[in-house]
Amino acid sequence: MDLKRLLDPSSIAIVGASERPSIGRTILQALEVLGYQGAVYPVHPRNETVLGQACYVSLDAVPGPIDLVAICLGKERILGEVEKAAALGVGAIVIYSGGFAEAGDEGRAQQDEIVRLCRENNIVLCGPNCMGVMGLHQGSHAYMMDILDADALRGNVGLISQSGSISIGMLTDTRRYGFSHIISTGNEALISTAAYIEYLIDDPETGIIALFSESIKEPDRFVAALDRAAQMGKPVVVLKAGKSARAAAAIQTHTGGMAGQAQVFSAVLKAHHAIEVNDLEELTEVLSVLQGARLPTGDRIAVVTGSGGHAELLLDMSSRAGINLPPLPIKTRETIEAGVGSLTGDGNPIDAWGQGDFSENFTLAFGEAASSGAYDAVVLSIDANDGQAIDYLGQDEVVTRLLIDTNASIEQPLYLMSTRHGVQKSIQVDAIQKHGIATISGMVQGLGAIGRVAQWNNRTASAVVPAEQTGGTAPDWASRVSVHEFDAKQLLAEAGLSITSEHIVTTVDAAQDAAEAIGFPVVMKAVGDRIPHRSEHGLIELRLSDREAIVQAWARLQERLSAMGDVAVNAGIVVQAMATSGVEVIAGIARDPSFGLVLAVGPGGVLAELLDEVAMVCLPMREGDVDRLLEGGKLEELLRGFRGSGPADVEALKASLHGLADFATHHAPFIEGIDINPLIVHGQGQGCVAVDALIVPRLLVG
Repeated sequence: MDLKRLLDPSSIAIVGASERPSIGRTILQALEVLGYQGAVYPVHPRNETVLGQACYVSLDAVPGPIDLVAICLGKERILGEVEKAAALGVGAIVIYSGGFAEAGDEGRAQQDEIVRLCRENNIVLCGPNCMGVMGLHQGSHAYMMDILDADALRGNVGLISQSGSISIGMLTDTRRYGFSHIISTGNEALISTAAYIEYLIDDPETGIIALFSESIKEPDRFVAALDRAAQMGKPVVVLKAGKSARAAAAIQTHTGGMAGQAQVFSAVLKAHHAIEVNDLEELTEVLSVLQGARLPTGDRIAVVTGSGGHAELLLDMSSRAGINLPPLPIKTRETIEAGVGSLTGDGNPIDAWGQGDFSENFTLAFGEAASSGAYDAVVLSIDANDGQAIDYLGQDEVVTRLLIDTNASIEQPLYLMSTRHGVQKSIQVDAIQKHGIATISGMVQGLGAIGRVAQWNNRTASAVVPAEQTGGTAPDWASRVSVHEFDAKQLLAEAGLSITSEHIVTTVDAAQDAAEAIGFPVVMKAVGDRIPHRSEHGLIELRLSDREAIVQAWARLQERLSAMGDVAVNAGIVVQAMATSGVEVIAGIARDPSFGLVLAVGPGGVLAELLDEVAMVCLPMREGDVDRLLEGGKLEELLRGFRGSGPADVEALKASLHGLADFATHHAPFIEGIDINPLIVHGQGQGCVAVDALIVPRLLVG
């Protein structure tokens, strides 16, 4: 479908046009304010004119072809107008009314009929239950709000929002950037977010795509759109609501339980080169940073401020938020201190107030920090706000000139920052923005946005790691309700993972012989496809040190299995070597209902629930994914060596994760989840071993 007829229409009909306060009146007035050059057709059965324009009694009375129809009527009258539009060959429709699929079965049935008509007649449908659309550079408008300042509203951000209120909130502050298109998608009954992204990628007026999403329809198309945006160099900034935990499966791996929708969606965005933000403040600041003529290539930030309190607060907040404020180089610090006086701490943030000569002190500190070569971005933090009642006279002018002059002589980006979010002086913002200098606000939000944009700017699209795909024939194990530990580990061993030495046995004598062959002490476990989680049933016996201990453990296990009834039928007993100590890791595969398989890794054993930390990548993997999985967080600390322990064999762990990912990719149609907990990583050069594992096939889940 051609979205141009919705987003850049040559003609617009407004059904329900009226001179009384209404959506129809708002659209007519806004089209005039925006200077729309296309044909405008007000439609109302009882009005000859509306706001001085000729009005038509119905759609079929309109004298010319219609690209876009804005249906400004109540729900009960919508279907009839859609039928008229379909008969006339209309290109696009916006439906503002709610009460459709979001309101129950009756509303869904009405929405389905509207969708059928639109699909059969090649009509682009926006909504229902939406605010509508605007094309600011085209002057088109079919949106539920009045335009007060068209020039201020225009810019380079294409905003797609499932929530009307979110789009309203974003439009209320255009001091630092404006918009190319506003698209309120509502129910997305026919046209998905992914389709709108595709359009904005090709739109020359859109430099940045901002997205507020509640749910993602057409996930494959969404991912492909993100990839193409990355190839075109257009950042996609995403804020998603509704990050609820994933519903549990009847039989679920531990990893699957940790793989919530939020984590998976974050992994998707990371894999496909989008910028994820967590709230509206972060979204606003990232969009602001992206307005700069130069974008940061790294996250090393220097901050010049006029306050010791601000410097201390910045250090506290940056430490908690992971913002990188490296110390001043020694020579740079000495030069600044010679003019400003003694600096506290390691010099960054730079409290340049000194004796109060802000002109000389800020100029010295800012210039030295910018020219030191130690920072990827330099920030000048001064609080100034529209309409403030108290000020240092002349300070704003000094700061503005300092930023402009310094910007002309260096290569890295500069920023003006207000310490509180949303606080800024418009005249100052405008003055420096003309020179390509961006303004940020809020210590954590603003500085964090620099880091996010730097990460996006530094990241290159990674090639997918080749992995053999299975054919259409399901393996034998795919028909089982779950694949118990012993068989699961044998399958993973074939994929290259190291597993514990173990034997499955059917008699106590065989158990004793197996223990002798492995070497005491050993572990005995009951295994069965219908008992994936065994600790709660007492089906694991540890540290068995001789043949008599084997006999006693055998008796206990058999008694417990008997008490479990049918679920324990055909259960076996495994005799296994006691695993030696190392860093315990949980690794596994989880299936997201929208985006497919993901590889999840985190601290394992008892730490899995204590630390509740898991990192994820989407399958198939891309080059460098495993390295990124192990960067940052508690797991990296444990692997490096914690409290006197030496470094762990990270390379062996990476090899195991690659093997797990290859196995899952090869068998992707037949896997719901895989759990390895723990995967014990021994000291450097000593390898790692899978101690426990579970595979849940896909065919019998749900």
